[in-house]
Amino acid sequence: MTKQSEAIASSPLPEMTNAGLQASTAITAIDEFGQPRAGHIAAERALTVYLDKQEIVTLMTLGTQPELLVLGWLRNQRLLTDVSQIKAIQVDWETGSAAITTRNGIADLDVKLGRRTVTTGCGQGTVFGSLMDDLEHISLPRVRVRQSTLYRLLDTLSQHNEVYKRAGAVHGCALCMDHRMQHFVEDVGRHNAVDAIAGQMWLNGTQGHNKLFYTTGRLTSEMVIKVAQMGIPVLLSRSGVTEMGQALAEKIGVTLIARAKGKHFLVYNGAEQVEFDAMPEKPLYHSPSTAPGRR
Repeated sequence: MTKQSEAIASSPLPEMTNAGLQASTAITAIDEFGQPRAGHIAAERALTVYLDKQEIVTLMTLGTQPELLVLGWLRNQRLLTDVSQIKAIQVDWETGSAAITTRNGIADLDVKLGRRTVTTGCGQGTVFGSLMDDLEHISLPRVRVRQSTLYRLLDTLSQHNEVYKRAGAVHGCALCMDHRMQHFVEDVGRHNAVDAIAGQMWLNGTQGHNKLFYTTGRLTSEMVIKVAQMGIPVLLSRSGVTEMGQALAEKIGVTLIARAKGKHFLVYNGAEQVEFDAMPEKPLYHSPSTAPGRR
């Protein structure tokens, strides 16, 4: 056990409800032939967060892991820095609320809440405080990534998007180590899934220095910052990259791999950290129209 894990294990952890709900709802739709077809749609619930009785934000979520979502959201918003500061997290779906009680309050909370950045997150995410404040304090390890390991991991991940296969309309995120997936979360917004994993890591004292983070969503500036705050040096996505996401990955030192599906991927930052030990026999694109800068 690491010193950080020992410290968290010895500190008081918050009391939490266990108010997870089903991720999808059965429904009958009418198909293109005018015939009824049974299926599922993803659940979407509003969860209003109260911090020491002060309303902070309303999160739209599947509601499968609300306590971890709130815990990770607090951490990634940098409103709290130590899990022991939280006395309790109580989720009540009858009122659609999550009540967080701290042990000693939060200094300068109004100042922190007064500075916010609207992000490109699903449903317009919001980050409180200055988005760039913590960048200079983040130091990530340089980790080698094998191409063969990526392929094994992608194969594993393709089997773990149950809600998406059943109902669609969700994003998935996973915490991985080598080719093994350690935790997988789906939610209506990719940032909710990130926060739920961050909450579990924070609660359990899990370190990110030897981990890889996977998301089905695009790699924006906020995604890069959140993963870096979790101490994870490698970010992998089946979707694309924004210009600011790439720039921040270069500044912070996050290895950024996107458009990853099957045997294909594009490294947008940190290619020197990738060991190309399983290259396909033929290139997957030849014409300039599909080159990395135009995808």
